[in-house]
Amino acid sequence: MEEINPWSSQPLVDVEKLFTDFGIETIENVLPMIPEVPSFMRRRIVIGHRDYQQIAGCISDKRPFHVLTGFMPSGHPHLGHLMVMKEVVWHVQQGGSGYVAIADREAHAVRGISWEKCDEFGKEYLACLYALGFEGETYFQSRNNRLKDLAFEAATKVNFSELTAIYGFGADTELAHAESVITQVADILFPQVDSGPAPTVVPVGVDQDPHIRLARGIAHKMRMFTIEEREGYISVRSKNAPEAALNAVKSAFPHAKKYEGHVDIKGGTCTEVAARVREIERAHGGFAFYTPSSTYHIFMPGLTGGKMSSSIPESTISFHEPDPVVRKKVMNGITGGRMTLEEQKRLGGEPDRCSLYLLNLFHMVTEDAELAEIRRKCLGGEITCGQCKKDTAERVVAFLKEFREKIDACTDTIRV
Repeated sequence: MEEINPWSSQPLVDVEKLFTDFGIETIENVLPMIPEVPSFMRRRIVIGHRDYQQIAGCISDKRPFHVLTGFMPSGHPHLGHLMVMKEVVWHVQQGGSGYVAIADREAHAVRGISWEKCDEFGKEYLACLYALGFEGETYFQSRNNRLKDLAFEAATKVNFSELTAIYGFGADTELAHAESVITQVADILFPQVDSGPAPTVVPVGVDQDPHIRLARGIAHKMRMFTIEEREGYISVRSKNAPEAALNAVKSAFPHAKKYEGHVDIKGGTCTEVAARVREIERAHGGFAFYTPSSTYHIFMPGLTGGKMSSSIPESTISFHEPDPVVRKKVMNGITGGRMTLEEQKRLGGEPDRCSLYLLNLFHMVTEDAELAEIRRKCLGGEITCGQCKKDTAERVVAFLKEFREKIDACTDTIRV
């Protein structure tokens, strides 16, 4: 089984193996459940999910849900971060309660970023989010004491062998690095502690799945009960519930029988039983977590190839770079063009290998029809890479000008 490294700056993730080896489902199977499918799903930027059905159901039925993601403040925010920001904002617009964590403990432990720089970069990320229309809760990990307490509780449900199996940790792994992983688990579960148990979606890049798998496992371990649908009845089984909680489950249902360690219930649906059991669990000091859901988006490739990353300045475009620098980076970007103009006209270009076409796909062209026309001209050899670079450069410059104005307007409104 392929190992996924969430901290790598290289996109070494085989997307197909995510589905076969790690059980991620393709996003297509939930699209019919979503009233208005967003462009990042239509265009297959978001390609997979875990248990997104429950989020799609909440959107369709207008039931409460949470959305959370986090950003490691290891550098200035750039275009590579924009997709997950858009995903969070869209989910908030669909009725989700929004949460964004600035993972400064991770940045300090894994990248060695000073706390001062974490604060500076973190506030830049938050300004970008507010510029996109984000509404919700934000926090720095290092300043959230409730989060730290939750991380400590979560740490009681995992051992170092499990972390080694998931992340490849070894004898030289610093304890602070391991602690930052548990803090991210707490991030994922925090909305349910802060606002109450509800389905929670975590939009991430495909390389972040190890964090999701760990959080889902720990959320399950932190439940007092499991609920199993049997033939003719529903069985509520204690994992670590106090006897008083088990008695409360028995009393809550008229046709229930209590046995050693479990209560069997006739009548009612599994959904109804689960909701009531959650209330009982909370009343007896439990967390009653819903297992977190997730969506996975592909990487926006760097302009020089590979992953768009702050650690490779030539690969990305930061939001406050001067226009001449932006134009130069775009004009130097790797394309899917042929070796000669004659080949380009005869064979056409390869847009799926072109960093500039994908930049347009992700962010710069909002209308699907316009994007389809760009793709058609590329495939048909009707446009040269030089012309496409010029057109894309102007789109990026125009986008950044408007976005910077929104960022500057939001800078003084940051709440942490």
